[in-house]
Amino acid sequence: MPKVRLVGDNIENPGVYSTSEAIKLADGLELDLVEISPNADPPVCKIIDYQKFLYQQKKKQKEIKAKAVKVVIKEIRFGPNTDEHDFQFKLRHAQKFLNEGAKVKAFVFFKGRSILFKEQGEILLLKFAQELEEIGKVEQLPKLEGKRMTMFISPKKKK
Repeated sequence: MPKVRLVGDNIENPGVYSTSEAIKLADGLELDLVEISPNADPPVCKIIDYQKFLYQQKKKQKEIKAKAVKVVIKEIRFGPNTDEHDFQFKLRHAQKFLNEGAKVKAFVFFKGRSILFKEQGEILLLKFAQELEEIGKVEQLPKLEGKRMTMFISPKKKK
């Protein structure tokens, strides 16, 4: 007959019991026998209300999920020939996003033959990153993917 180690608050004398004895003890208390550590020798079991145990675990998971930081990514799109006013307008939006704690994904979209100006697009994104140096740090330098040149900027941690 296999043996189990019983632990828990509602047991008078914890120790090693046969499986059938442990089940009888659990039935006597109108609770469930739950295996806590199956790899131990002998396996460790606990007499608890299993439904209550599951409920508490779900509750802990919910709390952990609520405390997790949700990352928001805001996109800002440029053309390769974006003029100064539009650049400043988009820069102000990016500053607002970074101050709110969101990441900014800035990209230059090349249409048709404008792909010939990829250096212009890279210069534009690097200038954008330089303007945001105070409040954000570059997470990924400009990278060309198909018809888009993308760059990520994340907010700097406030001290």
